[in-house]
Amino acid sequence: MSFQLESNYKPRGDQAQAIGKLIKSVEAGNRHQTLLGVTGSGKTFTIANVIQELDRPTLVISHNKTLAAQLYSEFKQFFPRNAVEYFVSYFDYYQPEAYIPRSDTYIEKDSSINEEIERLRLAATSALLSRRDTIVVASVSCIYGVTSPEDYLQMLLTVKRGQHISREAVLGRLIDMLYERNDVNFGRGRFRVRGDVVEVYPASADEEGIRIEFFGDEIEAITRFDPLTGHAHESLSVITFYPAKQFVTPADKLNRALCTIRDELEERIIELESQNKLLEAQRLRMRTEYDLEMLQEMGFCNGIENYSRHLSGRPPGSKPYTIIDFFPKDFLVVIDESHATIPQIGGMYEGDRSRKTVLVNYGFRLPSALDNRPLNFDEFMKLTNQLVYVSATPAEFEIQNSVAGNKGYVPHRRQRIGEAELVPFAVAGEKRSTRINREQALNSHKSRGGAKRSRSNSEVRVSRTDEPPEKFDVHTPGAQLVVEQIIRPTGLLDPKITLKPLKNQIDDTIELCRQRVEKGERVLVTTLTKRTAEDLADYLRDVGLKVRYLHSDIDAIERVEILRGLRAADFDILVGINLLREGLDLPEVSLVCILDADKEGFLRSETSLIQTAGRAARHVNGEVVLFADQITQSMEGLMSISEYRRAKQLEYNEKHGITPQTVRRAVQESLHTILRGREIAASVIQEAGGDFNVTELLRELEDEMQEASANLEFERAALLRDQIMEVKSGTGISKIEPKRRPVKYSSRGRGTGRRRSRV
Repeated sequence: MSFQLESNYKPRGDQAQAIGKLIKSVEAGNRHQTLLGVTGSGKTFTIANVIQELDRPTLVISHNKTLAAQLYSEFKQFFPRNAVEYFVSYFDYYQPEAYIPRSDTYIEKDSSINEEIERLRLAATSALLSRRDTIVVASVSCIYGVTSPEDYLQMLLTVKRGQHISREAVLGRLIDMLYERNDVNFGRGRFRVRGDVVEVYPASADEEGIRIEFFGDEIEAITRFDPLTGHAHESLSVITFYPAKQFVTPADKLNRALCTIRDELEERIIELESQNKLLEAQRLRMRTEYDLEMLQEMGFCNGIENYSRHLSGRPPGSKPYTIIDFFPKDFLVVIDESHATIPQIGGMYEGDRSRKTVLVNYGFRLPSALDNRPLNFDEFMKLTNQLVYVSATPAEFEIQNSVAGNKGYVPHRRQRIGEAELVPFAVAGEKRSTRINREQALNSHKSRGGAKRSRSNSEVRVSRTDEPPEKFDVHTPGAQLVVEQIIRPTGLLDPKITLKPLKNQIDDTIELCRQRVEKGERVLVTTLTKRTAEDLADYLRDVGLKVRYLHSDIDAIERVEILRGLRAADFDILVGINLLREGLDLPEVSLVCILDADKEGFLRSETSLIQTAGRAARHVNGEVVLFADQITQSMEGLMSISEYRRAKQLEYNEKHGITPQTVRRAVQESLHTILRGREIAASVIQEAGGDFNVTELLRELEDEMQEASANLEFERAALLRDQIMEVKSGTGISKIEPKRRPVKYSSRGRGTGRRRSRV
């Protein structure tokens, strides 16, 4: 089946030419191409059109789970008739095995597996083996080891109506595939037996079971049914069952692996004893022999992945098998937010090896455990076929490699401290390039904030992108294959850049926030440290603004809830550090304030500034305010790029009579777990006959508890504490902040108010 894109949208703005150029480049056999798409230009829709036209299995890699989930949802909507799968780490919690020699501390592996994500991973694997019209949206988890495709295929079980096979043979095969028999609790990865009827709940299935009915040693009927009601939905003639786990090994390979593991163990014991490491030798023998017994009797053990080299029969030092090995040779790889994803892919190998080397040296693991690892960058590039890098700020790696005729790749190079970033403009050949002096780009900014330039006499190379796809050179060796997508379908311009001095930056920020809040718009404020973000949020709250902060100490679930709260107008201002960047879809945000913008560093690099500024690009009144006393090279890059893009966008709008419009998008509910907690709380309160605000109730209970404690009524305080905990457990609320009284300022609105202490 071919890919069928279903959407009410048609390519607009720069999308049509970008689609045409990317398709032309890939069909010409070029290995690397880059889509340089500004924020809000519809890059996902462009890639969806490319996938439909090329009609190839596609792997889309994102640098975190949140953005991967967003892409998965979007591609699901674009391709409802095709297989769109999700492949990320299935751990809700993961503590890797480690040893700290300095304190003689061993940390055992501890993890919590999300069954739904595990199901989605298994569904992705089965889809790749059964159909070509498959899109897999993955995180960097895709470079970590799984069972080899050959072993996985060998473990499949296909049954047909009328097939002569005994019930016991089917049950034995299911057990080999790591299915569990449970006649009481029927769930995914399990089967139950009732006389001549075997019911299987496939591990990759979504709320459906398979019923196999035997008549003697012949399969009489195969039916798809609802596991909850038992009602039959569809009669099948054939069905294929896939393994219940990602790590499965055929019996012959398992027996051979047990022998090779024992051989390696004896060799390693001799080596450790010759070095007088008797404790390490004894530790290794006890741990490994226990694992061998578990593998022999159960076919599985904790940490089985550490024996993956033996189980798959690979030679020492060879690359692991990954989900990438399940794709056909002509597949396409799309790397989203490539400026962040490429370095992440390159850094996984070294971190994993340094941790496991310590475990091997101190007798916790065999040396073969080092081969249970992610792909290194060179192995990843050799496995991939053709790549499309997608980013608003592609890095040097993507730009240098996106040239016609490049069958290999120029290795990733770390940027030196103080070194200028490669300017991320598409260049369609030197003769098509124009040059814009940075001095000219800064003239319009020079009088706004009194800032002085810290660097000068540098140039930005800018390409023209208005040539049609048929003139896009994809054959001449060395021709640039960086496709710009600057014109947004909505007609929106890049946000206006304004410079303001550092003096009074907090008071200026307050005034700017108030102006936007009065219009019903939202504001993002970025600082340099977590402490500054928290203190600034407290200060803005004390002066009467509705504000929250966001940084890495806040868990992923709460981050999503905070971002949803900003869109839903639960508060108006969000203060952050480095999380207010790639992928955040916040159409209500019209102002981004970047404090201390001239403090050069990774938080104020050109890429960081461009990505942060892009958060205001979905609003017609979008503006970015840089607070600085001098113009750094990164600021120059941001402003010159903004000037170039705004000029091009404005020219396009005037030519086609387009009026920019703010993006309108419904606010989606955040997380199912949070909603479920709220529904439970609401039902409990309604059943009790109450119709009141839970937050107010908790605040009153906490006030009463504090009062009882102050009056030395500790038993009453303890009772109130228990009541508070019971209410919180039903609502998912973990903390109730006290009400704050706003501080009144003078009519000038700045400089005269004093912050009140928190009660």
